[in-house]
Amino acid sequence: MAIGTLALLDPLADLASIPDRPVPDRAAEEATFKAAVATVQEELRASGECLAADLPSEARALFEVYVMLLGSDSLMADTLQRIRAGNWAPGAWRDTIAERARVFDRMEDPYLRARAEDIRDIGRRVLISLQTEVKASIQYPQRCILVGEAVGITEIVAVPGDRLVGVVSQHGSALSHAAVLARALGIPAVVGLAALPIGRLDGREAVVDGDQARVYLQPSPAVMAAYQLRASEAEALAARLGALRDEPAETPDGVRVPLQVNAGFIAELAPALAHGAEGIGLFRTEFAFMARETFPVEDEQYLLYRTVLESFAPKSVTLRTLDVGGDKSLPYFPMVEDNPFLGCRGIRFTLDHPEIFLIQLRAMVRANAGLNNLRVLFPMIGRVDEVDEALRLLNRAYRELVTEGRAAAKPLVGAMIEVPSAVYLTAALAKRVDFLSVGTNDLTQYLLAVDRNNAAVATPYDSLHPAVLHAVRHVVEEAHRQGKPAGVCGEIAGDPAGVLLLLGMGADTLSMNPTRLARVKGTIRRFTAQQARALLEEALALEDGFAIHRLLVGALEEAGLGRRVPPP
Repeated sequence: MAIGTLALLDPLADLASIPDRPVPDRAAEEATFKAAVATVQEELRASGECLAADLPSEARALFEVYVMLLGSDSLMADTLQRIRAGNWAPGAWRDTIAERARVFDRMEDPYLRARAEDIRDIGRRVLISLQTEVKASIQYPQRCILVGEAVGITEIVAVPGDRLVGVVSQHGSALSHAAVLARALGIPAVVGLAALPIGRLDGREAVVDGDQARVYLQPSPAVMAAYQLRASEAEALAARLGALRDEPAETPDGVRVPLQVNAGFIAELAPALAHGAEGIGLFRTEFAFMARETFPVEDEQYLLYRTVLESFAPKSVTLRTLDVGGDKSLPYFPMVEDNPFLGCRGIRFTLDHPEIFLIQLRAMVRANAGLNNLRVLFPMIGRVDEVDEALRLLNRAYRELVTEGRAAAKPLVGAMIEVPSAVYLTAALAKRVDFLSVGTNDLTQYLLAVDRNNAAVATPYDSLHPAVLHAVRHVVEEAHRQGKPAGVCGEIAGDPAGVLLLLGMGADTLSMNPTRLARVKGTIRRFTAQQARALLEEALALEDGFAIHRLLVGALEEAGLGRRVPPP
């Protein structure tokens, strides 16, 4: 949390307000655009270098990610094509950015949706460079809380490090790169406050609670005193957790729980290892498909998967096969469905297109050669015959490679439990695969019939709902009866409250955002497995999620693991 003075970003670049304008000299306009992009790339590199000594590797990698995005063929080529068609550079750039951002805006996965803000942030920075007459005129207060419609990483690093104490943004999410950078700097950030009247906030005192996603304007003396106390408690807790980086996630009574990470980009690998990850529990391979203009060929996929496997070897890496459909669309393979979230998603898509599936499976099996740390995960399984067919294609891919004389190694294979039917088929699925992985995000949505991205039903969406907990426990117990491990890779795996219950259930692995590893490890090392089982039984005896939350909050506070409720 932070206490300080709000400083409003000047509207340096509003992409939406840029008009179309004919350009007399298209070659000169192309040159102007390329120069603007090069300028922003250099600014980003310089910012990353300046902060290199103060940032962990995951935060430094963000600047390189932005540089790579700016140099991507799709952004550059599409904009140049629009300039050659007669539009000036700002208008051409506006259309390119809007088109790319819309693709991510439509996605259900919050991590993917957050990438839309990255695209828009890049768009604004280039537009500023194109409009050189627009200059920043911000006077930063001593304890600056930066506030704006869309605060990006370049705005964050523009504030002197000894003054910036918080970030507030109307748009974005906790998974946006601006939020990631803020966390890396130890700065609380609250993003996605769409109704915030930012135009009237400049110069006002505020408290920013990053844990609770709350902003207190002109806080009362009681609120101020409560947060000052919380600040001192948080500093002490962070120091204790930081000392656990190289310690195992093991309970006082000797139960070991491997902690892994969820990822989807190469830039995330080094940060994950730096946080002490024991493997990758979920690598979203669809990101590589969605960032392109065509399907990646086998060799391109092989190089990606090989890099991921080598980075973590000998630790295990779970590559999820292509999971598109719903809101995760491929720009070069449009699908029109009345209800896409109940349509051709995940394994259904890949089985409907075995030619695409086989290429991916061949690339994965090739990448595993000589490393043998690959686990392949099939998403959105709803029927046993889907697993049977996927296994048949995997075996076919392996045989083809052997016949061709290529190096190959069979991986371990798992099924993702995300839909209610899979919960009741756990035993049958476990007999066919080597492991199970519970995706609690989608499972919660389908069990509770709640869209987690719909603000109108935000309260009913709860991964600690009794129905969800009973389902997860059933999966873990049934998997164990079949002698197979069952892990969890949804958001609940990174929530200390949820971790207490998963520990009580006997979940074999937990996979989460890297920034959650220390907190989860601290929770596991504080509670015995026996205590966790007792809490689980107590929780499952309750009839609503609110009561379960209160139970677990109390247990965490009693253990000295920090408050989860705001002050009065």
